[in-house]
Amino acid sequence: MTQPQSLILRGIALKLASVLLFVAMQALIKQTAARVPPGEAMAFRSAFAIPVILLWLVWQREFRLGLRPAAPFGHLWRGVMGGVSMGLGFAGLGYLPLPEVTAIGYAAPLLTVIFAAMFLDEKVPLARGLAVLAGFGGVLLVLTPRLSVGVDGPEALAHALGAMLVLGSAVFAALAQVFVRKLLGSDRTPVIVFWFSVTSLALSLVTLPFGWVVPGPSDALALVLAGVVGGVAQILLTTSYRHADASVVAPFDYASMLVALLVGFFVFHEAPGPMVLAGAAVISAAGLAVIWQEHRRPK
Repeated sequence: MTQPQSLILRGIALKLASVLLFVAMQALIKQTAARVPPGEAMAFRSAFAIPVILLWLVWQREFRLGLRPAAPFGHLWRGVMGGVSMGLGFAGLGYLPLPEVTAIGYAAPLLTVIFAAMFLDEKVPLARGLAVLAGFGGVLLVLTPRLSVGVDGPEALAHALGAMLVLGSAVFAALAQVFVRKLLGSDRTPVIVFWFSVTSLALSLVTLPFGWVVPGPSDALALVLAGVVGGVAQILLTTSYRHADASVVAPFDYASMLVALLVGFFVFHEAPGPMVLAGAAVISAAGLAVIWQEHRRPK
């Protein structure tokens, strides 16, 4: 049945709100990145998202469902992949401007297509494969200024390290999405959302011996807010897909680039170069093409 227009618009609004909050969460983490280790930031993000998610489960009358996974080991692997992605992404925020982190992160859905073909035996039509290749061309455009041969110095090395960290984050995010696709065959979304936060919190505690610090009041507030905002963003994202088809709301992920550009410029005084903007445009176009192909594929 065709969904009512009001529900579709609500789904789009919820998706845009989640995009805005996820960028706000990244900005809060970035503010603390020079002083707080990424593993510790991940612990705050996960710990303070859990109460928000639990309240949501109670409100949705899905509390018991959210605590009973049908595939525990699947949730474990999904949590590990997603947690590693989060930690690498948080580390990268300390080295790169926010718009660049966002642009490189767009590689994740493109990599998901490849990993789904490798591990889930999903077919990749020629058009979708070409879109993925074009998207990786855009990723190379974004990475080229940071990985150019002959560029040296501490700052250049730090930028190169940041680029590799964020690219690694995209790889693990794509692997996490493959596990999510498998889990959707046995568990509902609330279960996946809750156990991801629990697993990523446990994973973050492994980094405790590697130099956690006592954050100052402003950093502690930013980290707590990052957790709460991240939890709310996850709920809004999940709810958006209940109101509208994925093919309708998924393209609005790319609104995060505009938000990241504004936040980067006005909060962190970051101005991306032409290569970053061009690469982001290519990746976004490729991602939209993949979404369009996904929409046309028989379910």
